[in-house]
Amino acid sequence: MRNRSEKKNLNKKKPLFLSPLEAFLYWEKEIPNHLFLQQPINGKLIKYTYEEAGAELRKVALKLQSLGLEKKSHIALLSKNCAHWMMSDLAIMMAGFISVPIYTSLTAKAIRQVLTHSESKAIIIGKLDDYSSLKKGITAIPKIGIELYGIQEEYSWENIIQSKSSEITIKFPKLSDIHTIIYTSGTSGNPKGVLHSVGNFVNSLHTIQKIIKLPSHPRLFSYLPLVHVAERIIWTYGLTIGAQFSYPESLKTFAKDLEKSQPHAFFGVPRIWVKFQEIITTKIPQKKLDWLLKTPIIKDIVIAKLKQKLGLKNSEIIISGAAPISKDVLYWFKTIDIEISQIYGMTEDCCVSHFNTPPHNKIGTVGKALPGVKTKITSEGEICIKNNCLMKGYFKNPELTAKIFDKDGYLKTGDKGIYDSEGNLTITGRIKDQFKTDKGKYIDPSPIELELSKNTNIEQVCIVGSGLPHPIALVTISEIGNSNSSFKISNSIMNTINQLNNQLENHEKIKKAVVFKTHWTIENNFLTPTLKLKRNLIELDNNDNYLTWYNNKEMVIFK
Repeated sequence: MRNRSEKKNLNKKKPLFLSPLEAFLYWEKEIPNHLFLQQPINGKLIKYTYEEAGAELRKVALKLQSLGLEKKSHIALLSKNCAHWMMSDLAIMMAGFISVPIYTSLTAKAIRQVLTHSESKAIIIGKLDDYSSLKKGITAIPKIGIELYGIQEEYSWENIIQSKSSEITIKFPKLSDIHTIIYTSGTSGNPKGVLHSVGNFVNSLHTIQKIIKLPSHPRLFSYLPLVHVAERIIWTYGLTIGAQFSYPESLKTFAKDLEKSQPHAFFGVPRIWVKFQEIITTKIPQKKLDWLLKTPIIKDIVIAKLKQKLGLKNSEIIISGAAPISKDVLYWFKTIDIEISQIYGMTEDCCVSHFNTPPHNKIGTVGKALPGVKTKITSEGEICIKNNCLMKGYFKNPELTAKIFDKDGYLKTGDKGIYDSEGNLTITGRIKDQFKTDKGKYIDPSPIELELSKNTNIEQVCIVGSGLPHPIALVTISEIGNSNSSFKISNSIMNTINQLNNQLENHEKIKKAVVFKTHWTIENNFLTPTLKLKRNLIELDNNDNYLTWYNNKEMVIFK
């Protein structure tokens, strides 16, 4: 039971915080018994109040300080989203160190590269699917393992929190101090360490607070990798408003865990939305759903049940980002009263760029520039932006840092775009994704891929064909498609391509489609942790076959 003073504090106006750590300490004092984190383990929930989490992370921070590391040392964090990821992040801040979160989908070799390049001096290891396969990637640095997730290391989180001493000198950061080094997920090339200051995160949060209004102490569901800047900002924003966080126990329990949580806000990447749509239309065929939604008495009941099942009945803001999403998907969700707002940003700009702020949500665009954001589009069509939370640079890479900023200090995003008359931005592709036909004509694959992905038999699309007369579509099949025969899938893809080719310039017309049996996944290294295609690796794996496929007499080829 909360006491009266705590109930008053629940509705108390929150101040503007000068660091994520300051936000946590404020709510720990104001609402100590309020639920902060709930971690599912074997179907049960382990719950932490603000006070309980604070007690644990103080002892971990004290342990970090006792390791004799230099000021502002880099501390790595290797874990899937869980209560201990968030407590570890706060403990690193409290100890006065800089966090280096690492994607759990990396190989042992890639983890070693990040640890070495980042000059990490210690590591906290939490929830992982298979630590044994990653362990050899951990360098010879102090390791804190969390036994709750089966991690046995030289220092145990559980033993550390049993220590009696919790008196710690909290190292409050300055706004100019480096807060974190975020290694990008890398759709091409080697990952880069993006340096963000405390001030960058604070400025990003102040911008978000102006445009997103959630109820006091909302429920949030954290499932996209916390290494990714968007999820990291959501977590930090939640800290500033005294939120409670929950997580999926596993991929198998994801849907049930989300339904139980019913968060007040939800952020999804495009593949998540396509999966949600697929789940619904597999259970309720589209024709039946159309009929139900046209029947006045039934419509509201159906929509309420769908929102409940998806875990979105309480969501006041629903967002898609990290990659382009088809307009058809957005319109489809609108039919069941789920309005998805697109957001646009990147690691280097701390997610502060453009947003389709409700209720001014113009489908097909990523909305207008956020407050304080300056933009320009170059003669090549590249979007360049400037805000008050641009990265401080790439760690130990001044040459690349210099290349990504223009002479006026604008960040060169690498994305192409156009503005409409109302100031809404549409992303038209990636400059580095363009390729040339044999006649030197440029192909921009992204818009073509979005159109092809409207075919419900198709799960993933990658348009390739550098040096060919016309492009080729590489595709994988969706769950809906798997229930159809090869003949039916082939005809469906041919019809979609023929219709699309009527709208394309001659050099853009798709000549062939190649159907892959195996999906591109994080595990086989063809997807980033945020489910974007690693186009360069897909091309590298298949480009020796392009000419053979191109000259095949069949329009749709099953690999």
